[in-house]
Amino acid sequence: MTTTNLGGELAFAEGIARRAGALLADRYERVQRVRHKSPRDVVTEVDFASERLVIDAIRDAFPADAILAEESGHHRRRRGATVAAGRRWVLVPLDGTVNYANGIPFFCVSLALVGADGPLVGVVLDPLRNDCYAAVAGGATTLNGKRVTVSHKDKLSDFVVSLAVIGRGGLTRERRVSREVRIHRRMGSAALSLAYVANGRFDAFIQNGGLSLWDVAAAGLIAERAGATITNLAGGPWWQPTLRGARSSVVCAPPAHQARLLELVAAAGTRVASRS
Repeated sequence: MTTTNLGGELAFAEGIARRAGALLADRYERVQRVRHKSPRDVVTEVDFASERLVIDAIRDAFPADAILAEESGHHRRRRGATVAAGRRWVLVPLDGTVNYANGIPFFCVSLALVGADGPLVGVVLDPLRNDCYAAVAGGATTLNGKRVTVSHKDKLSDFVVSLAVIGRGGLTRERRVSREVRIHRRMGSAALSLAYVANGRFDAFIQNGGLSLWDVAAAGLIAERAGATITNLAGGPWWQPTLRGARSSVVCAPPAHQARLLELVAAAGTRVASRS
């Protein structure tokens, strides 16, 4: 499938993301029901409303495509529809729900079309800033229709990094990385933070796990097509569709600096492991 014949899917993804984003913006700071999904994660009625809106639109526009949604899981193609060649829409109706529920204005809608070899179309929309990051496989990344590229900073010491090292010894491991960059941040929306690498708002993104396929499907493609080098923690492919649960890891940065960041994270992990 070429970039040219993904134009309809890209336009659809942008349009439906904006519709879902309008819903999020309208209900922002007016959430009525918040339920715990886990000790540290929540879901609201707005998550479900946004997800229903997107799923219904996909069903109408692309009935042969499967769907993987954060809140409701897998959805098969419509009965009787012609089988699409491994196509699946992967969506987060509201990434950054804890932020959203607490009135913190950093959250997004994330929607990707994935084929047999990985993401084909990716859209991440920040509805409060009206920022729409978009990319197609083989094409460029745009922000509100204008092409963007990753940071061109020469020195790693100038980097502002989205950094989340979770698990045992996480703070110690983060300090090892943070000593070599200007400063790090943890924003509460992995999809939007990863998309920020595409235009240098973040110079790099690092997270050593805790990511699901829907967190990275769109934003990973967006960062990659903007010129970033993106891998998993071991330096292998960042898109690993066989992983189940929140087990994906991502190290994403401009090509000149990605190897060093990968080395720092790996060394940090080795150091902690040697103490246990």
